[in-house]
Amino acid sequence: MAAVHESVLDAIGGTPLVRLARLGAGIAAPIYAKVEFLNIGGSVKDRAALSMVLAAERDGLLKPGGTIIEATSGNTGIGLALVGRQRGYRVIAGVADKASAEKSDILRAYGAEVVLAPTAVPAEDPRHLFNVVQRLAEEIPGAWLANQYDNLANPDAHIRTTGPEIWAQTGGRVTHFVAGVGTGGTVTGTGSYLKEASGGAVTVVGADPEASTYGGGDGSPWYVESIGHYLHPDTVEDRQPQALRAEVIDSYERIPDRESLLTVRRLSREEGLLAGPSSGTAVAAALRVARRLGPDDLVVVVLPDSGRSYLSKVHSDAWMREWGFLEEGSTLRTLLDAAGPLVTVDADATVGEAVELLRDAPGGVAPVVLKRAARPYGVAAAEVAGSASREVLAAALAEGAAKPGDPLGALVGPALPTVGVGQSPDEARAVLGEAHGAVLVLVDGRVAGVLAREVLR
Repeated sequence: MAAVHESVLDAIGGTPLVRLARLGAGIAAPIYAKVEFLNIGGSVKDRAALSMVLAAERDGLLKPGGTIIEATSGNTGIGLALVGRQRGYRVIAGVADKASAEKSDILRAYGAEVVLAPTAVPAEDPRHLFNVVQRLAEEIPGAWLANQYDNLANPDAHIRTTGPEIWAQTGGRVTHFVAGVGTGGTVTGTGSYLKEASGGAVTVVGADPEASTYGGGDGSPWYVESIGHYLHPDTVEDRQPQALRAEVIDSYERIPDRESLLTVRRLSREEGLLAGPSSGTAVAAALRVARRLGPDDLVVVVLPDSGRSYLSKVHSDAWMREWGFLEEGSTLRTLLDAAGPLVTVDADATVGEAVELLRDAPGGVAPVVLKRAARPYGVAAAEVAGSASREVLAAALAEGAAKPGDPLGALVGPALPTVGVGQSPDEARAVLGEAHGAVLVLVDGRVAGVLAREVLR
């Protein structure tokens, strides 16, 4: 018989475990998914939101008539809107501009006010999302900034609820726990409980985007929302969340974007679990872990949120092709392979350096990219700041408008349009229009090459 609750807040937690029998076929160790998108607000963040609000009330930080403010990729804001509106508070969610549009729509539906701000800028930039919400908290009387990254009530929610649930649901048989790492609350809280309950026997694995700094990446952008740690190349001080206890995590599985996104699409088609892209990262990691184990082991993996918030992204074939994650039947791939190696120009290059680089650039044009010491995963589309043209630079030098040692800055042109490797030449020509002479081709969201207009005819 289904439970009866006096409030939706009583329905937070108590989510089921579901065996991933199809994705785990042929693997000796069973894999069970903790289906956190069945929380009343649609994600694992409902747990942290309730815990943080109750703690703030208990500590006198949040008082009747107050305002809850938080920076969020969406899910924590939704949880805070659900909890906060139920308890009579105004809720303002600062949302990362790269978050799916569906999340902002859900926030507004719950009665939250949404403020969009970037995260792909240096941490010290006043436009950065965290700085925007900090200013709002200082300016609004009675405001409380939830600060999920440093709020210890975040991991405490999982010490008190998620960890005990998994231990009880598996009858203490869980041997490996896998979760994505964002604020660190879920993996830290749940992992620390399971380690303590098992006498240290449970292994905790962090699932991380390949480029995220948590697992050792370069911090460049990726395409899985809500997990990982991004590092803008101009950030002066990189801070780690206080909600994350690094010693709880035994190892990381670093998952490329394509593997994450294709795995979550398999999860919906083969297991009937319509989840968000960070679930794909976690399940891909869990599959890797389970393949190394035996039948006496048991893996539990967290599915943080629902795929209903990403219908316009990972669950859209058009979006996947546009960013180069699907390329079945691609004809651009043949053109890309024949185009030669990618030439890029750093944004802080001199005019002379750029001219030298452009000698080998297809069509005499190349993307201008943000400075990064090393790019082991290539140039993310978000790192393209503009374009450099051999024709424009040569004219500036010939006319005396620029000298070889001058900074390139003033001569940088607009960014070239992008097309995914899975799109057609017709689609590439359409994005070119009349204004551009070349197009950037994306593979897995990163610039793989430049195709000049004449190549696409």
